[in-house]
Amino acid sequence: MKQLLIIFLLLQSFFLSHAQEKYVPSQANIENRAWFEASRFGVFIHWGVYSILGDGEWVMNNQNFALDEYSLLPSFFNPIDFDAKQWAKLFKQSGAKYITFTSRHHDGFSMWNSKASEYNIVKATPFKRDIVKELVEACRAEDIKIMFYYSLLDWKRDDYLPTGKVGKGIVGRDSTKGNWDSYIGFMKSQLTELLTDYGRIDGIWFDGHWDKPDEDWHYKEIYGLIHQLQPQCLIGNNHHIAPIDGEDFQMFERDLPGENKTGFGTSADDVGHLPKEVCGTIAGSWGFDIKDRHQKTFKEVLHYLVKAAGYDANLLLNVGPMPNGQIQGYQQDRLKELGAWLSTYGETIYNTRGGFVAPHEDYALTKNTKNTFIHVLNGKSGTLTIKGFAPKVKSLVTFAGNQKISFTQTDEGLQLEIPDNAINADDLVLKLTEK
Repeated sequence: MKQLLIIFLLLQSFFLSHAQEKYVPSQANIENRAWFEASRFGVFIHWGVYSILGDGEWVMNNQNFALDEYSLLPSFFNPIDFDAKQWAKLFKQSGAKYITFTSRHHDGFSMWNSKASEYNIVKATPFKRDIVKELVEACRAEDIKIMFYYSLLDWKRDDYLPTGKVGKGIVGRDSTKGNWDSYIGFMKSQLTELLTDYGRIDGIWFDGHWDKPDEDWHYKEIYGLIHQLQPQCLIGNNHHIAPIDGEDFQMFERDLPGENKTGFGTSADDVGHLPKEVCGTIAGSWGFDIKDRHQKTFKEVLHYLVKAAGYDANLLLNVGPMPNGQIQGYQQDRLKELGAWLSTYGETIYNTRGGFVAPHEDYALTKNTKNTFIHVLNGKSGTLTIKGFAPKVKSLVTFAGNQKISFTQTDEGLQLEIPDNAINADDLVLKLTEK
């Protein structure tokens, strides 16, 4: 009997110790998650030496540059028109509450004065200015919070070898120098710099797990380090799988949660309960592409924002600045147009929740503590049925103008009658009050 009791106590101790190893977010982190969900809109910035070539951020891989060839780029990366204050004012005008900046992309080039690598904006370019520092200070002055994109994958360093799924055509690395522990140590050193030298940082956005999906990325160490340095800092990872212990939000690349229309996205079964963010582009590519003809209209980016909110997710909308440091005019226009729209309809996006009725091609719903908002996206008059909407409705009016909208409630849901004089080609927003 004593032996059974001892075994039971040992097993209990084992399971308790392992349960205690599970990540428990700090109060500061929980509060930051609430801020994140309320923000609903951020700006993504893909910018680095790859912009010189005008062929997107994957040009090193796609064109199979040799290391000695690609390494020439920093020597003439001199973005003399870069003005962090102008960028920050644009982002403020757009209505964005935060930015996510590519501190280091897959090409391994660091956009700050890194002590862990001389392959950076200050030491390797004629520009010799710390982009991260200037951008952080400018955005902070506009009350815009800062998050950093950080690539797990590296096409330059020897210690990352052997190659994963991509980068196989890049020649010039020494395969005998692969050292995973060294590479993990390098990343931890760089992350420590980003989280100690630039004040409060509200998130780290990882990318590249998919290059070596079976590798031990030492997430417990890396995530633990981040939360130790800045407990409020939110961690997300663009791995396209279910959330990993230690993460604080879940992201969906060029997709909406659970839809996986890209084919490489997150399946519906892997959508978790963390705060959500979808990311997409104004152009076709993330980084500057001089031949890019896939320029999204205001209506397209607006619907992406509205549907993301309808899925209870943020939209992180990307710009890809040119090598001179300027953001292309049409991308600035889209941001300004969104800002103008949000100045009127922000109440229907910020501080709202979604997900209670699945977004549809014709509509998306959000709600706050007072009202439910129906975004009619099809630009049509006539009958529209919101399937699955069960709450009893007291009133339904247009958000702008308070024009009454006729409705009936059936077993199928809420049936609206949109008059011709209420049509809005971009987004007819209705305000619903429940009984």
